[in-house]
Amino acid sequence: MTQSVSQWILAEAEKMGFDACGIANATALEAESTHVEQWLGEGYEGEMGYLTRNKEKRYDPRLLVEGTKSIVTVLYNYYPKQPIGDGKHFKIAKYAYGNDYHDVLKRKLRQLLERIESRTGNLEGVRIFVDSAPVLDRAWAVRCGLGFIGKNTTLIHPKKGSFFFIGHLFLPLELTETGQTLPNRCGRCTKCIDACPTHALEAPFRIDARKCISYLTIEYKGSFAGLDPETFKGWMYGCDICQDVCPYNRFALPNVEPEFQPSEQLLAMREDDWKRLSQADFETLFKHAALQRAGYEGLKRNIEFISEEN
Repeated sequence: MTQSVSQWILAEAEKMGFDACGIANATALEAESTHVEQWLGEGYEGEMGYLTRNKEKRYDPRLLVEGTKSIVTVLYNYYPKQPIGDGKHFKIAKYAYGNDYHDVLKRKLRQLLERIESRTGNLEGVRIFVDSAPVLDRAWAVRCGLGFIGKNTTLIHPKKGSFFFIGHLFLPLELTETGQTLPNRCGRCTKCIDACPTHALEAPFRIDARKCISYLTIEYKGSFAGLDPETFKGWMYGCDICQDVCPYNRFALPNVEPEFQPSEQLLAMREDDWKRLSQADFETLFKHAALQRAGYEGLKRNIEFISEEN
C-alpha cells in the first residue's frame, strides 16, 4: 500500500510540472549535522544568525513538526529563457527574475497536498516548507535521490543541472522511500572553484559565505569598504557564476512557469536606468519579487558599489 501511494505521489508531482520528486523517511540528519556544525564553527555564516538558531530542529524534522514520518521533496526549475541585461553589468541572480518563489512554490505544494489528501483523507500536522524555517533543504533533496552536492555546494541533478528551487511536504504518513543517495559526480572538475572571483569557494564543498557575492549583496547589511568592486563582476543581486560554469548546467532548459518570467519593464532596464533607480521604480519592478529581501536601500548600495568599477 505504502509503495503504491509513494509512486502515485511521484506521478502526480510529475503531472503538476515539478521537475523531480522524491520521498524519504523522516529521520535525524546525523552526518549532515556534523558538516553544518563544522561550517558554523568556522564562522562562515557571517551575519546569517538564523542558521545558528533551532539547530536541533534543523537536524531532525520530527522535532520541527511533531508526528512527521515522511518528507516529500520537489525540485522546480527557474532557469530563464534569456538573461536580464547585457550579461556584463547590473546582473541579477536568475532565481529572482520573476515573482517570489516562496509564494509560487508553496501554492503548488498546497495543490499537491490536496491531491494527496484526496487519496488519503484529511491529514493533520502537515507542513509546507520552501526555503523557510530550520530545514536542511539540500540534505533532504539528496536523501530523496534528487541529486548530489557539487563542489560549489549547490544541489546538482545529474540530468538537469542546478537551477532549481527546493520545496518539502512534511507528512504524518508512513511512505516508502523512493530514491537512492547519489555519489558526487564532479570528478576532477574545479571550474566553479576556479571561476569564483572572490575566492568564496575555498576548497571543494567548502564555502565561506562572508566572501560570497550572493551573501554580500543580499544578506550582508554593512559597508563594502575595503572590497574591490571589480570582484563583483557586475552582480548587483546574488550571483550565478559557480552555477553558470558548471558542466551539468548544459542540460538546463528554460522554465515554463509564467510567474518566473521577467516583466517587460525589467527586461528593458539599462545601465542608466539602474543608476537612477528610485524607490517608486523599485516597488514597480519588484513588488512581488524575492529581490525585496535586499530592499531598496540595499539594492542602491550594491548598484553604487559596482558602478565604481572601472
